[in-house]
Amino acid sequence: MTISQAAGSVCTVSTLTSEKQETANSVNSQVICLPDTDCAIKSQASLSAFTSYRVGGAAEWYVAPRNLEALQASMKYAKEHEIPVTILGAGSNLLVSDRGLPGLVIATRHLRYSHFDPATGQLTVAAGESIPSLAWQAADLGWEGLEWAVGIPGTVGGAVVMNAGAHNSCTADMLISAQVLSPDGTLETLTPEELGYSYRTSLLQGSNRIVTQATFQLRPGADPTKVIAITKEHKQHRLSTQPYNYPSCGSVFRNPKPYSAGWLIEQTGLKGFQIGGAQVALLHANFIVNRGGAKASDIFSLIRHIQHKVQDQWSIWLEPEVKMLGEFQAAC
Repeated sequence: MTISQAAGSVCTVSTLTSEKQETANSVNSQVICLPDTDCAIKSQASLSAFTSYRVGGAAEWYVAPRNLEALQASMKYAKEHEIPVTILGAGSNLLVSDRGLPGLVIATRHLRYSHFDPATGQLTVAAGESIPSLAWQAADLGWEGLEWAVGIPGTVGGAVVMNAGAHNSCTADMLISAQVLSPDGTLETLTPEELGYSYRTSLLQGSNRIVTQATFQLRPGADPTKVIAITKEHKQHRLSTQPYNYPSCGSVFRNPKPYSAGWLIEQTGLKGFQIGGAQVALLHANFIVNRGGAKASDIFSLIRHIQHKVQDQWSIWLEPEVKMLGEFQAAC
């Protein structure tokens, strides 16, 4: 697949020193500047540094817009040249194929701003804002409602799309609205009802619309000391029960109620089971960790192995919570 340069000028990498770090692993990267923006599309950008698993091949094309106008320009470019688009947030709930991804990968991690409105108790934030950082900011202000989110390793955009949650709370509980961008450049504001929320999913999953910002309803006016203490408790609970010493994507499987996926996997005897550099975590069986040198194919094979073993013993097929992008060879 080739991107025409008709709508953009070719830049030299030296003119984009602020973005060098993001494509440090790129090979012979071509850079195309988008008109009327400070945004550039790069070719063959390694994605392993942009996923929490630290695995994955290269994006055929990659762009990291820093504002809404640059995001719209990126989407317009992809549409004009009929290029498929993949959205990448913090990369914390993704497994990217070793073969990389075709088309244009748009990273939203640099779309950042936040506004706490004390008159309404509403927090409006851009899609690239870190969920844990927002939880700490709210706690420092004495705003209740985000304590549960301190251990969610992702961005606002990803949380809205997947209805991220923890400690019996979730994004849908406090979301007022989300602004999304369609491929034709149209901006739309959607309510939680219109997003069709259910457990760890929404109608945005699998769609071609991009979350640009979200507004949450919080509860200002509490004692910051109290909110900070509760936030610290949630953080400590995550640290004591989940493995953070190796790269992972967080929980791999959805919980098939009334069971927990971790309990089923542990009872199947798979704690510590390893394929290549990928291992079922010893601390929490619903985590697969990269013990070092793992490939995406190792992690994928381990996911399939777990699914089949749990199916054989419990007649339950575990549904992945992690989103797998790109081509993977089927595992038995």
